[in-house]
Amino acid sequence: MLRARLLDRQAQRESAARTYARSLPVAPVAAAGARVTGADGRAYLDCLSGAGTLALGHNHPDVVAALQEALGSGAPLHALDMITPQKDAFSGELLRRLPGTLRDNAKLHFCSPAGTDAVEAALKLARNATGRQGVFAFTGAYHGMTLGASSVSGPGRMRRGSAAFGPAEAQPVTRLPYPYGYRCPFGVGADRAGELSARLMESYVTDPSSGVGKPAAVILEVVQGEGGVVPGPDAWLREVRRITAEHGILLIVDEVQTGIGRTGDFWACERAGVTPDILVTSKAVGGGLPLALIAYRPDLDTWQPGDHTGTFRGNTLAMVAGEVTLRTVAEQQLAERAAKLGERLRAGLRELATEHPQIAEVRGRGLMIGAELVDPAAEPDERGSLPGDPAFARALQAACLEHGLILELGGRGDSVLRLLPPLVLTDEEADSVLHRIADALADVAVERAA
Repeated sequence: MLRARLLDRQAQRESAARTYARSLPVAPVAAAGARVTGADGRAYLDCLSGAGTLALGHNHPDVVAALQEALGSGAPLHALDMITPQKDAFSGELLRRLPGTLRDNAKLHFCSPAGTDAVEAALKLARNATGRQGVFAFTGAYHGMTLGASSVSGPGRMRRGSAAFGPAEAQPVTRLPYPYGYRCPFGVGADRAGELSARLMESYVTDPSSGVGKPAAVILEVVQGEGGVVPGPDAWLREVRRITAEHGILLIVDEVQTGIGRTGDFWACERAGVTPDILVTSKAVGGGLPLALIAYRPDLDTWQPGDHTGTFRGNTLAMVAGEVTLRTVAEQQLAERAAKLGERLRAGLRELATEHPQIAEVRGRGLMIGAELVDPAAEPDERGSLPGDPAFARALQAACLEHGLILELGGRGDSVLRLLPPLVLTDEEADSVLHRIADALADVAVERAA
């Protein structure tokens, strides 16, 4: 069987750091929209979408047509950071779509083609522009796998790879509690936790005996993705913006996974009316191809030539695909579509939770959805939260795959079921997603009862 041969050869040839290939043993050979066909002929609904990269799904016809036109035009596919007509068109489209005062006014810096390098660039720019080294980050965060990005990410599997380079404590990073409602560090719920977290941040900055001092930047995700699809309250985000603005601290918002319509707004920070000083984007911004960059206030452009460089910053095809994606999401109002369809999916999952107590909480924004999976027979902690059930989560993910549904796990102990379908998911496909999860839940229940 072709699928088995491909998976066996991959296991022999590739490193032990493989992730998706282990939990999702699929060998895709064709794909369109939200549908994927494997080498074994099986059809799947894709609720992973390249970890949120494929805003328009697989092989969107407008993206494919633009790529074919570019390939046939003789345009340079690699141009370092030199300007090309394709790069100029992409940059103009992106600038028109940026939030708040960044729109049509920001400086763009193209990075090596991964979100983690854009995070590195944002941290480096903030330190260069302010002359300060410290950074405030949040528990549960995920900003990437390179050393600087992992130092501002939460502990656990996201930062294991950096252990060889020294403990995270060696990095000038101060961690603050993220307002995570279900597992609230203060035991008071997300809204109140956001108030307390912001108050703690301001006390660190204003108390001369705090031992922390004013940082160069605060970096955060408006909705934590890998951390378990945890939305930060709007009031908390606005308070963080107030504190950073009043104290001359730069606000870096990591929109690598949340950007380009994913959460029901074009940028997740727009819902709270917040504009960051530095916005980090990757994934969907390249239309499914590798692209990463930061957009920031023009007065922060204090770099000298070569201060943050890289060979693969001029990905012509990604800019072509990205321009089409940005324009399509905006003109077809796919962010608004994501908001409505996401609420429909969350409502369906909450209905399933009434029959399956393993689903403790359903949350998210737009088509960024999470279901926290717990052991309902266990004792809750002092805050009333039940412990996560990673074994159940893994079994459910595998059962979903058997029913032709590709999705991911995340959160503490990988006990949150995560859905990141393309923004072009149809109503019928959304209903099918819910039916397949329901069938998978029933299968796991039968297996556990046996």
